[in-house]
Order: sequence, then structure tokens, then C-alpha cells
Amino acid sequence: MFRGSIPPLPTPFRRGQLDEEALRRLVERVVQGGSHGVSVGGTTGEPGTQTLEERKRAIEVVLDQVAGRVPVIPGTGALRLEETLELTRFAKEAGAQGAMVIVPYYVKPNQEGMYRYFAEVARTVPDFPLLIYNIPGRAGVEIAPKTVGRLRRDFPNIVGLKHSSKDLEYLSHLFLEAGRDFLVFCGLESLTLPMMSLGAVGTIAATANWLPKEVALLCEKALAGDYQGARELHFYLLEANEAIFWDTNPIPLKTVLSWMGLLEKEWRPPLGPTTPEVEERLRRMAERYGLLPKEKEVA
Repeated sequence: MFRGSIPPLPTPFRRGQLDEEALRRLVERVVQGGSHGVSVGGTTGEPGTQTLEERKRAIEVVLDQVAGRVPVIPGTGALRLEETLELTRFAKEAGAQGAMVIVPYYVKPNQEGMYRYFAEVARTVPDFPLLIYNIPGRAGVEIAPKTVGRLRRDFPNIVGLKHSSKDLEYLSHLFLEAGRDFLVFCGLESLTLPMMSLGAVGTIAATANWLPKEVALLCEKALAGDYQGARELHFYLLEANEAIFWDTNPIPLKTVLSWMGLLEKEWRPPLGPTTPEVEERLRRMAERYGLLPKEKEVA
């Protein structure tokens, strides 16, 4: 089903509006770079600052540009269950191959509340593959491995989970509860190889927007059991992976992508530009990875 590198795209804006041309450029770059899928509308895409119609339109643009070449797995989660259901239904009807649904954030539900939330999503879109998006640092709560295992047993269309946490012990318990064939994706860039060594099938890493070929190759080597080759790429990518979090994602990502001429350096409030010190670190990082033409002036 799903595997490998699935870049989570940022949402490009121009004068406050969705920049569809830039979004198409981003899609084409990661697909041509060998990525195994594409995601839109996750944390990197600033979904919490967009209307449902904007999020739907971004899904449509990505699906149109991908044109069936790789799976498209939009992020369709929202704080309100009704909005999550609407977006997930839309993704299915628009032709996406699955959806990624974030653990409900801010309200800090208990495990039974999370079970019922994801159960309702699964019932609403039967036969549509769903990934749970576990990101305790943003959501303020973590879905327990036992809850995930219960959901998988009750709803076969819940096929996997994106794990955005440094807790590697979580994965071992998750595989015991949900099965070793449960599709786990790494959600913290620099932990892609460690998670894949435990059984994860790939990564949903923002770094792949900068270096799609290298991230895809790391996943391919790990899946093939070439851990020496994957380890070399792990260390090669380490600085770029860390740079994503030198400020709040997607601020560093969009900053460098703007220097590359792929989108405008624009965010939705309350996000804003980073400091001159971080920009200088990002400039040096981007030059080391060959992301910027040597003669290019970085504004």
C-alpha cells in the first residue's frame, strides 16, 4: 500500500491567497525527485489558519498535478469532528488514495474520546485508508498504542500511523498492539532511519521538499535492508533535518524554498519571519547542500 518518502507539502501563499502555481511547482519537484507519495494539509501546510474551502482547493490542485503518478494522502483532521468528516469525505470523493487525521488537539481528550473520534471518521469513509497522526508536541495529548490497536481491530480501514515524537519505545508497543504489518511513518525527520529499523515503512518528512531524491533513497535502502547505505544518507541529511526545526515549522522550510524560487516567503498569522541569525544559519545550510545557485543573492 503506502511506503517510502511522502513529502508533506507547505501551502504557498501570495498576498494572502493560495498560490496554485507555486503548489504545482512543489508537487512536480518532489514527484520528479522520486518521492513515493505526496501529502498536503498536514502541520507543514498550516491547515489551522485556512478555511475548509482553501484546504479542499489545495487537495484538488495536488491531485490534478500528481495525475495518478503516486499516492496522495491529504491531512484532513480538524479540531471539530464535523469538519474532519467533511474534509475526509471530500478527499475520498476527489480521488485521494487515503487520508491522514491528526489526534484532536487543544481539548486534550482521554483515550475513550480519541477512540470514538477516530471510530466515527472510519465509519464515515469505509474502504478508505486512514493514517492516524500522532503528534503530542502539537496536540497536547498522545493516542496510546492500546487505543490504536483497538481501532485497527474494529476498523480495517485504519491502516497506519504517523509518529511525530522522539519516543521510540512507543513504536515497539504500537507494533505489539496493532500488528507488525501496521503502516508506521516517521514524522520527525532525523529519526527516519531509527524508526524504520524498528519496522516503520517510510517517512513523512518536510526535508523531502528540499532534498526529495536523498530522502526517497534513504527510505528505499532501509526498506531493502541496506542499513549501511541508509546510515550514510542519515548522516548526510542530519543538518537539513535539524534545520527544519531551527524555528517553528514551516518557517525555515518556506524561507529556503523562497530563496530557491519555488514560492513566496509568506505565512499566515500568527506565523512570521524568523530572526536574522536563523536566516544566516539557513543560508549556510542551503549553500552546503547545493540548494542555492552560487551567484544567487539571498534576500
